[in-house]
Formats: sequence, C-alpha cells, structure tokens
Amino acid sequence: MKLNSKIIFHIMGLLLLCNGGFMLLATLVSGIYNDGATLSIALAAITTMFVGTFAMFYTRGHKKEVKRREGYIIVTFGWLVMSFSGMLPYLFSGLIPTVTNAFFETVSGYTTTGASILDDIEVMPEGILFWRSLTHWIGGMGIIVLAIAILPLLGIGGMQLFAAEAPGPSADKLHPRITDTAKRLWLIYVGYTLAETVLLKLAGMSFFDAINHSLATLSTGGFSTKNLSVAYWNDQPLIQYIIILFMFLAGSNFVLSYFAFKGKVQRVLQDEEFRYYTGFVVIFTIVAALVVYLKAEVPISHYHPMVLGSGESAFRHTLFQVISVITTTGFVSADFTSWTPFMTVFFFGLMFLGGSAGSTSGGIKVMRHVLIIKNGLLEFKRTLHPNAIIPVRYNNKTVKEQIVYNIIAFFVLYMLLFIIGALVLGAMGIDFVTAIGGSASSLGNVGRAFGGLYPLSNFNGLPDAAKWWCGFLMLAGRLELFTVLILLTPYFWKRT
Repeated sequence: MKLNSKIIFHIMGLLLLCNGGFMLLATLVSGIYNDGATLSIALAAITTMFVGTFAMFYTRGHKKEVKRREGYIIVTFGWLVMSFSGMLPYLFSGLIPTVTNAFFETVSGYTTTGASILDDIEVMPEGILFWRSLTHWIGGMGIIVLAIAILPLLGIGGMQLFAAEAPGPSADKLHPRITDTAKRLWLIYVGYTLAETVLLKLAGMSFFDAINHSLATLSTGGFSTKNLSVAYWNDQPLIQYIIILFMFLAGSNFVLSYFAFKGKVQRVLQDEEFRYYTGFVVIFTIVAALVVYLKAEVPISHYHPMVLGSGESAFRHTLFQVISVITTTGFVSADFTSWTPFMTVFFFGLMFLGGSAGSTSGGIKVMRHVLIIKNGLLEFKRTLHPNAIIPVRYNNKTVKEQIVYNIIAFFVLYMLLFIIGALVLGAMGIDFVTAIGGSASSLGNVGRAFGGLYPLSNFNGLPDAAKWWCGFLMLAGRLELFTVLILLTPYFWKRT
C-alpha cells in the first residue's frame, strides 16, 4: 500500500505554522519586557512559518485520509519537526549556541520532561523563558489530543480503552468528532491555565512567574523561571498548595474534568483509574511524610537553611514532591534525594508510576499498572481452574485479552528500554546512580533524577552524545514507545 506522503507533509506544514504563531506570542512578550531577544524570536517565527506555508502550498490537493502507517509517522515526525523548529529562538538569540543543547532544551520542553541544560535560568530574557514554558504547554495539549483521538486508532498500549468515552478516528479517515473533542479539551486546558495564573498572582507571584508556572504545571512539564524551581517560594506555602492542586488535576484524565464540568461528578468518582490515582497519592504522601517527619533532619534544599521539622512543612514538601514525581511534573520544593536513603529509593520507584491515561503526565500510567496487577492476581485463579474463563475487568467492563497483552508488552518494552537506556549512559562513562536516574527520568518524562542529576542540578554536565540519547528516550516515553520504536523496524517501511 502506497504511503500518502502528501498528507504527512501537509500536516507537518500545519504544525510549523502553529509553532511559528506561538513564537510570535513569545516575540510579543519579549517586546513588552524589552529584553533584547525580540528580533531573534521574531526571525525564528518568520522562518518557521515560511517553511510551514511552503510545505502546505506544495502538498495542496492531498487525499484527506490518514491510515495507520501515516498515523505513526505523523505522530513521531510531528514531535521532531516541532522540536527542531522550536530550537530556533535559542540558536538565533545565541543564548543556547550549540545545536545539541538547543535541541535537548526544546525536546525536553515539547515532551514535557522539564530536564534542562541551563546553569542560570534567571539571567535569560523574559521572551526566551516564556517560549521555553510555551513549548511545555504546546506539547502537553498535543499529548491529550493524541491520547484521546489518535492512539486508540493505532492500538497503542491499551489506549483503546478510551475509544468508548471519547470517540477518535475511524479506520481510514479522521472522524469529525475529533475536532469537537479537541475543542472541549482545549477549553478545559486553557481554563485551568488561566485559573492557576490568577490564583498564583493573588498568592504573591509576579504575573510573569505566575503565567510561566501555570504553563508548566498544566502540561506537567516542570520548567521554572527560578534556579531553585518552586523552592524559591518555600516561605509562601499558599503558592505551593495552589501548584499542588493543579499538578493533581493535570495528572488526572482530562475527559473526567469534562464530565465534572458537565455535572457528571458521579461518573468521575466511579472511574476506577481516578480512584487508584487518588489513593496512590494519599498513601504515598502519608508514608513519605511520616518518614520525613521522623527521620529526615536535613535542609529542605542545598540552598535553603530551613529544616524539615514542623508537621505542616514535612507534609507540604512530601505532598508536593510525591505529586510532582507521580505526575512527572518535575517541579522541586525540596531536594528529596537528601532526606533519607529509603526516600531516594522510594522516589525512584514513583518515577515509574505516572499519572492517569488521558492526562499530560508521562510514565507508565496508573491504568496500565492496575490492569497488570489485576491480570497477575487472576493468574492464581486460572492456575487452580485452568478451564475457567476469567477475564480482567476495568470500570466494571471486561477487558479484551488483546488489550491486556498489549499493555503487558508495553510494560516489558518500557522496562527493557529503561535498562538499555541506563546501559548506554553507563557506556558513555556516566556513573551508575546518574545513569539509572537519567534513564528513568528521561523515559518517564520526569525531569529530575539522582546522582549528578539531583533535583537542583541539571543535564548540562552530560556528554553531547548522552544528551541526544536522553532526547530519544524522552520522545519514546512521551509517545508511548510503540509509536517511535515501530518506525525503527524494517517491515514498517515495506510496501504491502
């Protein structure tokens, strides 16, 4: 079957046009603050939009069909096109002069990972910082639309479970309801962003810091305008509680937010994944808070002298870090690697959890963990009753065996890629703790790690090859593994 290359290039052109439009918004911010980067960002926007316009003009009259093969290519290459064009403001301004570092910062933004190579964030021009946060926000919304509308068609990692709740594409062409679904989700996404911005401003943040942190929170990205991340506001608990609330919302399925706004609260409360997601946050926070309160007599960060002593402080910082890591946001209110050895291992484990499917968070996702555990427990029954048909149930419905196998395959591939990722980093001369932390953080889109990549450090010290490798892991993890890895198989490119 011949590949419909025209539709692929047409959509790439459309993405470039959108990306250039967002760059113009960053240009406006740069101009308002007169930060010296206005012309550089404007030139990047014009270049991006020119290439996008040319691609769309050249592919006019294309067949409006997106089949599976085109779908895989569009998803992966779409993120690459956004990343390569998105690094132009950094390069044109000279603030991140090397392609390696500029690509790393950009792909970390679009994949909502939040890992950075910047040693001093606070000296960067406002327009560049705003663009940096925008890459998060663009990538976050893209992931929601992807999870709800595109991945069910491609059969990625059990995402078919969403098909009934939010109808996506039909077998051969984009379904009209995708547009409606995307509009509703955009409205919720924008609404949450504006609400958090207003609340953070009222709580004491400057407007610029508030909008940037809102863009990073709702996308579960983690880029901050401060070197200390959210630890900069450790003496303002209200700011941290507001960010905690919106991290939790961003880590839940956005379709549930839609149901809640429609008044269908019971449907939200009955959702199995939401109940587990909430339960995990509560249980892990209680465990962590008790350990920290009883055992950790260390500073909250390497820069703040405050000691974890009071009950409120211990609770707030553990709740913040638990939600930040589970939702893969990556904001930091404290250096959790300095609390106790147990807590270091504890947070390493949380890196593999992930938030809800249909959210902006990365990681394996709660839904997959629940179904894998359920299937594992049912194996005991199947062993005792080999002739019985004992299906896995999710939200009181039987889950098809094919979906269960798909999820198990996803989990195995995820763990294999994590191990390979750490081995490759180790082969580059990176120490063991940093290698496994960097691999888990990049693949799970967490942004914070251990060893040389501890929470208040960055990825700048890694060799260039390691940065490109981490960029690949970020992309693979963000796009649910299969989407990226299938393009590396020879039979994908064979004509059928």
